[in-house]
Amino acid sequence: MRRPHRRIETQLTVVGTGIAGFAAALFARARGLDVAQVGHSGALAYTTGYLDLLGVADGRKIADPWAGLDALRMTEPGHPFGRLANADIRAALDAFIGEVNAMGLGYTPAGAANLTALLPYGVTKPTLSLPETMWPGAAALAERAPALIVDFAGLQGFSAAEFAANMAAVWPGLATARLAFPGMESLQVFPEPMARALETRETRAAFVARLRPHLGAVTHVGLPAILGVHRPDTVRAALEAELGVTLFEIPTIPPGVPGIRLRELFERHLPGRGVALEPNLKAAEARLDPSGITLALHGPMEDLDIRAEAVVLATGRFLSGGLRAERSGIRETLFGLPVAQPDGREAWFRPAYFDPRGHPVNRLGLTVDDRFRPLDAAGAPVHPRLHAAGAVLAGQDWARSRSGAGLAIASAWAAVNAAGAELGSSPGDPGPTTAPGAAPAQEPGTA
Repeated sequence: MRRPHRRIETQLTVVGTGIAGFAAALFARARGLDVAQVGHSGALAYTTGYLDLLGVADGRKIADPWAGLDALRMTEPGHPFGRLANADIRAALDAFIGEVNAMGLGYTPAGAANLTALLPYGVTKPTLSLPETMWPGAAALAERAPALIVDFAGLQGFSAAEFAANMAAVWPGLATARLAFPGMESLQVFPEPMARALETRETRAAFVARLRPHLGAVTHVGLPAILGVHRPDTVRAALEAELGVTLFEIPTIPPGVPGIRLRELFERHLPGRGVALEPNLKAAEARLDPSGITLALHGPMEDLDIRAEAVVLATGRFLSGGLRAERSGIRETLFGLPVAQPDGREAWFRPAYFDPRGHPVNRLGLTVDDRFRPLDAAGAPVHPRLHAAGAVLAGQDWARSRSGAGLAIASAWAAVNAAGAELGSSPGDPGPTTAPGAAPAQEPGTA
């Protein structure tokens, strides 16, 4: 029996379903481009949900990421941020956060200074924008508000006692409690099913009954990130109304709910905005020719060919499968693009694991021009309409500099604007927001 085989023709195809990929799809639709997006599970579930821009420079936390970017361009001219002006980066972040908010997931605006965000082990990190469910935690820390930190029997990787002990020097007097999660009392529990359970009134009522006796005189309660997958702001508001305290979330170890929220948000809304989204198909082959790019995708039930006039490659690095380490070196997995890397494997890592400079392997990737087009060994664009964005770019160590989301969003903005200019689209021309024959996206309600 022959496998089903489909074909799509589009102006722009985005390869990748991480933050860079979804941002690129959003920005492309805002320009009125016909867009297809392909990928697989990606690495969004491994994120905190925070939108970092630049949090660390020279091994030190920085308060002003915009001044930090100016300094970075002086010390690291080959960094991808060196190809972007602060005004463009701000426009990209504002557009992305605005879209996410419009879809129903609250995020704080990108401001002039970094915020101090909480991490599961009782440490903090600088970030530029927080989910609204996490913002009260940053505010409570700043005020040293009387707070209760809650964990759950059977939940691995999040301990209220550990959090409070590690925060004692900067946030003294934190109270702690451990609860059995309703309906999962005898189980090892995981954040995602807990979050989905809290979307029901019955589970919320049982949770409130168990938490209320522990409140005492606290004004804030910190929970692992479990306040629902869909409409977490609504779940939080419903619980706060019952408890009479301010709730805030703390990210858990991955995989975590904040990234799952983002992924499911985009998967629900992008098709209704006209994106031909194939989130469970991975591009296996690619062919470049002067008039465009053809991608071949193979799924468990069918095959798909996409013919695109332009492509934004946002496949990430090793975790997402955009780069692969082999005995002969590191290669880009879809197009076979040149990867900027040392001559030998022995130069990937420094002798000291905690070397403050980091390891060269974390700065490898694709070298691009000012239009974010990957370059060949001679320094020329591999293809005039092939662009790249996100972690796959060379010259940056996003994890050490706390810049992952900002880099992804800003480089996606630049890549899409370059591709759009080549294809003759104009910024701010969204075109139709619903694909032909598609029904508007339905937002799951809170039961």
